[in-house]
Formats: sequence, structure tokens, C-alpha cells
Amino acid sequence: MTAKPEQKFPLTPDVFEALEITKRGCDELLVEADWLVKLARSQATKIPLRIKLGLDPTAPDIHLGHTVVLNKLRQLQDIGHTVIFLIGDFTSMIGDPSGRNATRPPLSAEEIAINAETYYKQASLVLDPEKTEVRYNSEWCDPLGARGMIQLAAKYTVARMLERDDFTKRYRGGIPISVHEFLYPLMQGYDSVALKSDLELGGTDQKFNLLVGRELQREYGQEPQCILTMPLLVGLDGIEKMSKSKGNYIGIRESANEMFGKLMSISDELMWEYFTLLSFRPIAEIDLMKQEVSVGRNPRDCKVLLGQEIVARFHSQVAAENALEDFNHRAKGGIPDGIPEVSLGGAPLGIASLLKMAGLAPSTTEANRNIEQNGVRIDGVVISDKTIKVKSGTYVVQVGKRRFAKITLS
Repeated sequence: MTAKPEQKFPLTPDVFEALEITKRGCDELLVEADWLVKLARSQATKIPLRIKLGLDPTAPDIHLGHTVVLNKLRQLQDIGHTVIFLIGDFTSMIGDPSGRNATRPPLSAEEIAINAETYYKQASLVLDPEKTEVRYNSEWCDPLGARGMIQLAAKYTVARMLERDDFTKRYRGGIPISVHEFLYPLMQGYDSVALKSDLELGGTDQKFNLLVGRELQREYGQEPQCILTMPLLVGLDGIEKMSKSKGNYIGIRESANEMFGKLMSISDELMWEYFTLLSFRPIAEIDLMKQEVSVGRNPRDCKVLLGQEIVARFHSQVAAENALEDFNHRAKGGIPDGIPEVSLGGAPLGIASLLKMAGLAPSTTEANRNIEQNGVRIDGVVISDKTIKVKSGTYVVQVGKRRFAKITLS
């Protein structure tokens, strides 16, 4: 067994600054004392620490919630460390059971390859490619074979597996747990052994898997990694975590104007969480803005700075400036340039059906909800009657603050 890392190197101010950068916005750092030792050793020896993020490419698109851990990786890259962007092409074929109450279906090799390529291209908008090592865990998982898998499984007990909340709930509820699901945290932990990682990042829902990696490194005679969990970003609704399925997300491939408009829509209270988790501005600067707002500064000014920073990161500074101009134009009742043009038949058409067919609402139910909330305008006039039928003609239709279409109905 390998002992905990020993303090042999000086704890300089730079080491403590690196610790603060690590902890910014995090949910938990385990074990902080061990991480401090690793930082001190790295600074003294000039050997970068190896920081691992494992991702199963279950979907190709990234939203801002996914970038919380990517932002942390970039902060650690900027102080000199190496990021290992680990694509779980092998573990994707098992399916991560974290937080699930049913077996997760595995992906095909083709789906994994397509998703992984798209995912990394998007992640590269945040990470420094020069300091990023891209690996696939099939490199060491495939060669294990049946013998190696049995030897690995012998290093962890069923009792420890059942300490995991989702396994415990399923077991007690009589919901089946397939044996292969126990292999997922083992394989993720074995990744840390293969890569000799010093720190592994993940969301709060990944804590169990990250701890397995730490224990397996001990079993293999390595110095155990530290783990850093990041909170799940709250979505635009201010309640649920950001999620495509909940419709409260900001995709990083959305247009600059759409991205900026969504960021401007978040509450003043939620803005500070977004600053902490998404912005690269120093904490001292954010704290100063908070203080200024508390004594009368308009929080909208700060929100504009946040929105422009995020848009510039995924588009450009010019796009960020144009998005602000477009937002201000619309806030004054103006119609943005380049709105989509849609041609529809079936006049006269019910207003809810019109909104759905034009792509301005995902369903007639949602369309009616927008009407009830006075969020629908036709040629600038608020529509409050859900029973109205729209006759033939060409109209500028607006839903909410950001959705527009020029509709020709015949």
C-alpha cells in the first residue's frame, strides 16, 4: 500500500493561490491536505500535475452546465497543469448507472465515435488544446481481458458497491441491478490507475465513482488521487439543474444573440452563481461588483458583462457586442434583423397551431401558456385570446422576448 503524500516541499504563497483557484466554486475537495502537498511538490519540481476528466460521450452537444467542469480544468491548465480529457469509449458500452433508477442502455461504437468527436471540438472552445491530453479508455480496458477483469473485480466488495445511493435504493425497491453495472465504477476507477491521475473532476453525482478510483490507486500501490466535485449549474428557471430535457439550458452552439438573450433573462440572484462557475473574472472583481450592486449599481450592468464574456468565449468579441446591440434594440420594441421567414397553409389557422407549426412553440399547450401570459404579439399587438384564428396574410409574430418569425399564411 502507498502512504499518503508527505509534505517535503515549501508551502509558498503561489501554492496557496493555486489552492484557492482549485476550490473556486467547488462543492467538495477531497482530501484538501493531500492536494496542497501535490501542489507544493509540483511547484518545487516543475512537474505538472495530471488532472483527469472522464466523459462518456452519450450525447454530442454541450450546454453551459457541462462547461462548469471544463472551466475548472482551464483554470488549472492556466496555472501549469496537464488535463487528461478521457473519452470513455469502453465504459460507454457499459452505461453509467449514476443517479439512475434503471439500467442505462449502452451506446454503439458508431454513436460513441461520432459523439466523442463533436464533444471534444466543443470542449476545445474552453480548454487549451496545447495542455490537453486526449485519451480513450479502451486503450487499457480492452487488453484486460476476462482474467484481468476478474482480478480487478476482486479488489472491491459488493458491500462497498451497495453503499452507493442509487444501488441501495434499487436493491431495497426490488428494482433489478445487472452485474455489469458494478463494473462501471470499477472501470472508471481503473482509468485513474492507468493514467496515474493526481486529481479527478466530476459533478456531485459522480462522487462515488471518483472515490473508487482513489481506493483502486491505493490497491495498485499508487499515491491516491484527490477528487474535486463541482456543483450542477441551475438552469434558466432558477430551480432545476440545467438540462435539455427541461428546456432550461443554454447550448454553446446557439447563436450569439440567443445565448446573450438567455443569459440576460436569468435572475439577479442566479447571476452571481453563474459568475462564480462560468466566468474567468477574478473572485475579487466579482465581490466588488456584488458590493457595488448592494449600494445601488444596476445589476443589469453586471449581467451584461457576464453575457458578453460568455458569448465572446464561444463566438467572438464582435459577436458579443452585436448581441448586446440586438438585445437593446429588441428591449425597445424593435424587431431584430434576419428573423426566420415561414410559409404556412391552412388559413384561417388557430393561433396556438400557428405558433407550433412556425416553430415558435414546442406544442399547442406551450403556445396557449404563452398567450395566457401575454407573451405573444402579432405585428406588435399583444394577443390574449386563445381562440383567435389568423387569416391569410404576412405577419411578424413574436413569442417572449427573443423568438420572432415572419409568417406568410395562405
